[in-house]
Amino acid sequence: MSATPQSLGTAAHTCIEFRDPETGRPYAWEFHRKKKRLVVETRGKLTLNDSGTMLSACLSGYGVTQILALGHEHLIEEGRLIDLFPDWADERFPLYAFHPSRHHPPAKTRAFLDLVIALTNA
Repeated sequence: MSATPQSLGTAAHTCIEFRDPETGRPYAWEFHRKKKRLVVETRGKLTLNDSGTMLSACLSGYGVTQILALGHEHLIEEGRLIDLFPDWADERFPLYAFHPSRHHPPAKTRAFLDLVIALTNA
């Protein structure tokens, strides 16, 4: 039997939470596979508001955390991080670009936005 995201909600796992600055509570852990969305209520004893500290705690062996693969691929390739649920690999994250809505962005801004879209959709 393979591990499932739901198993993170048990006391058998030490989860490292990330604090939502708007609510002061930890973000919910979401897992996505195609059109299915799964929210798991974890019971972490360590809640942080800095992603670098959260990553350091995980790398030091404190527990399990949920981070974006984007920018951390080398840690997975080196075996320093392990993807616990490769079947739930459809990662979602908010990324916004703000510019005045009545104006078209300058060509260099549009080129940058096109690059970011291409990189994040790859």
